[in-house]
Amino acid sequence: MTDGWTVLTILGLAVVTVITRSFFFISSKPWTLPVWAQRGLHYAPIAALSAVIVPEIVTTQGQFIGTWQDARVFAALAGAAWFFWRRGVLGTIIAGMAVYLPLHMGLGW
Repeated sequence: MTDGWTVLTILGLAVVTVITRSFFFISSKPWTLPVWAQRGLHYAPIAALSAVIVPEIVTTQGQFIGTWQDARVFAALAGAAWFFWRRGVLGTIIAGMAVYLPLHMGLGW
């Protein structure tokens, strides 16, 4: 059985969510972002991707890697080199995996 405070909290959060998400539709005037915000949004995808990828490359179980014998580091370097050389995403993935798999499965890094 759910008590009254829980139901009231859920309804309050739902109202706040609906209001904040529909705020831009309520206004009758066109609304644009400032130039500095538009420029900053260009960097949001790469910042989000970096926030996910970099910790996965340089840490193992929450600790920084302690040895240079880690296949992920060499695979990331190979992928980055390919991307800067050819500017292709598929080639970046293939180059990174071509380095990662032999080092990880073959040498056990």
